[in-house]
Amino acid sequence: MKSISLFITAICLSGMVAAQETLPVPAEVQAAYAKETRTITGRPGAKYWQNTANYDLKVDFNPATRVLKGAVDVIYENNSPDVLSTLWFKLYPNLYKKGVPRESKLNERDLNEGVKILSIVAEGKQIPENSIHIDGTNMQVDIAALKPGKQLKLKIDYQYELNKGSHMRTGQVDEGSHFVAYFFPRIAVYDDIDGWNKYPYTGDVEFYNDFCNFKAEITVPNQFAVWATGDLLNAKKVYSKSVAERLERAETSDAVVDVINDQDLAARNFTNAEQPYNTWKFDGRNVTDFVFALSDHYLWKSVSLVVDPASKRRTRVDAVFNPIHKDYYEVIDFAKQTVYAMSYKFPKWPFPYPHETIFDGLDQMEYPMMVNDNPVDSREDAITLTVHEIFHTMFPFYMGTNETKYAWMDEGWATIGEWLIAPMIEPSMVDEYGVVPTAVASGTKDDVPVMTLSTELKGSATFTNSYPKPGMGYLYIKDYLGDALFHKALHHYISQWQGKHPMPYDFFNSMNEGSGKNLNWFWKRWFFSEGVTDMALTAANKTADGYLFHISTKGIKPLPVDLQLTYTDGTKEQVHRSIAVWEKGDQQITVPVQTTKKLKRAELGSAHVPDKDRSDNIIRVN
Repeated sequence: MKSISLFITAICLSGMVAAQETLPVPAEVQAAYAKETRTITGRPGAKYWQNTANYDLKVDFNPATRVLKGAVDVIYENNSPDVLSTLWFKLYPNLYKKGVPRESKLNERDLNEGVKILSIVAEGKQIPENSIHIDGTNMQVDIAALKPGKQLKLKIDYQYELNKGSHMRTGQVDEGSHFVAYFFPRIAVYDDIDGWNKYPYTGDVEFYNDFCNFKAEITVPNQFAVWATGDLLNAKKVYSKSVAERLERAETSDAVVDVINDQDLAARNFTNAEQPYNTWKFDGRNVTDFVFALSDHYLWKSVSLVVDPASKRRTRVDAVFNPIHKDYYEVIDFAKQTVYAMSYKFPKWPFPYPHETIFDGLDQMEYPMMVNDNPVDSREDAITLTVHEIFHTMFPFYMGTNETKYAWMDEGWATIGEWLIAPMIEPSMVDEYGVVPTAVASGTKDDVPVMTLSTELKGSATFTNSYPKPGMGYLYIKDYLGDALFHKALHHYISQWQGKHPMPYDFFNSMNEGSGKNLNWFWKRWFFSEGVTDMALTAANKTADGYLFHISTKGIKPLPVDLQLTYTDGTKEQVHRSIAVWEKGDQQITVPVQTTKKLKRAELGSAHVPDKDRSDNIIRVN
C-alpha cells in the first residue's frame, strides 16, 4: 500500500548499537530530523514549531430554525519558517452540503446548502470572491504574504443550518436539545511534516487541529441552558440565582450537586428570564477545539474532585441529560470515577482541564472538555462508553495527535483506558472490546499494518487498526515493562509532547528513551507488520518437578502467554508470561511449571489475546 511503501529506509536511534532493531523511517520524517524540528530520541527538536491562533467567536443560534449565524475574529500566528501566501480552512459543516463527496451515508433529506461565507476581511481589507476557493470541506483563501513570526488578523462572517437528521458527531438531538460542533471556519494545521492538512473531512476519519485560545459568546433564547468547552464567565447573569449558587457549590463539592433539578425543569426557571435572549460567555485556553450544547429540558448533575494533590487543583464533572434516559442517572458517578482513575491510576497524570461535561446526545464522540454520548441499554455499556470518551481527554486533546492520519494514536489509548478503568468501576467486568474481531481478521485481506494511514483503511481494518490492535500493543508493552517503568516511559512521552503534535515515531522513540529500552523489536512486529495472531498449546510433558508446556506461534506478532491449569484435586493455577518470551523471534517456547500436583487440564489464552484458532489451545490429561 502507498503508506507502507514509503517506509523504505532505516536509521539507528541515537546511542544504540547498529546490531539493535531499527524502524523503517519515511522520507518526510527523516527530513524533520534533518531540519531539527524532531529528533531521533523522540524529543521535540531544537527548531520545533507549531502555529496557533486566538479565536473570538460570536454566535447567534436559533433552535427553532437551526440557523447558526456567526462572526469569528482570528489572530493567526505563523511560527513556521515558511512564507504563507494561502490559508487553508476547514468548513466541517459542509459534510452536509449537497454534492460534497463523503464516506458517511447521509439521508438526502438532511443535506443543505452548506456554509455560506458572507465575507472575509484580512487586516481590514475585504478578500475578493475570486481569492476564496471552496472545495467540499476545505477552503483556500489567498492572502498577502504572511512571513515567519508574523500575525494576520481576520474577520469572517458566515452562517449555516445545523443538521436535524443523519447525526454525525453534531446536530439536533431532540426538539429542545442540540449538540453543536465544528461550527466555525477553522484554520487548518500547517506542520513540519506535511505542510497544510489538506485531507477533506468525509465523515469517517476524524480531526487534526492546532492548540488555540477561544473566547465565545453564544446567544440563544432565554429558556435554553448552554454548556461548552472552556470556563463559563457569566454564570450569575445567565442562570437563575439558585442554579448559579448550586454550580458554584459544585466547583468545590465532593458530593453530587443537582445543579438543575426536576423542580427547576417543571417551573422552567433555571435561566435568566428577564430578557428574551441570553448570551453565554466562555473562555477556553490552549485547546484544540471549541464546541457547545444546549437544552431546554435537561437535568444537570455536577461534582468535583482534586485531580492534582500537589496543587489541590480540582476538576468539575458534569452529567447533563434527558430525565427519561434512566441509564444516565449513574453517568455522573462513572464520569467522576474515570477522572479519578486517570489522575491516580492510569495514566496517573492529573486530569488537565477544569471541567468535563458528558452531554446526552446521539453519538459516541469526544471533544475538549465535552462528551456527546447517546443513551445505552446496559450499565456495562454506560461504563465503557463513559470511560472511553473521557479518556480521549489525554489523547488526542492534551497530546495533539493527528487523528486524520493516525487514529490509533488516540483510539488505541481510549481502548486500553476502557479495558483498565471499567473494571475499577465495576470489578466484575471483563471488557473484551474488539478482541474477537481482531482475531478473526488477522491474516486476512483486511489485516494491514497498524501504521497504515487511517485514510487508506478499508473493511474491518477501519475498526481493528484504530481501536483494539493498538490498544493491545500498549497493553502488552505495559505488561512487558511492568507498571512502574511503563508509567515512567509514558510520562516521559506526555511531558515532552503535551500541547504539541507528536507523530508515530515521536511516540516510539520517546517510549524507548523513557523506558531506557530499545522496544523496536516489538514496535516493528506489532505496528509495522501484518499476519495471523494464533498460538497453540502443543504438549504438556511431565517432569521431575512438575510440567513443561510447549507453545508455538503461527505468526510474528508477540502475544502474552496465559495458562489456566486445573489439577485432579480440583485446584487451579494461572501462569503468565509477557511478550518477552518471543523477543528473540522464536516460533516455539517452553514454559516450566513446578508442582507436585497431577494435571487434569491445561488451557492457553486470556481475555485480551486475539488467538484466532482456540481449538488447539486445550490439553486434557486422562
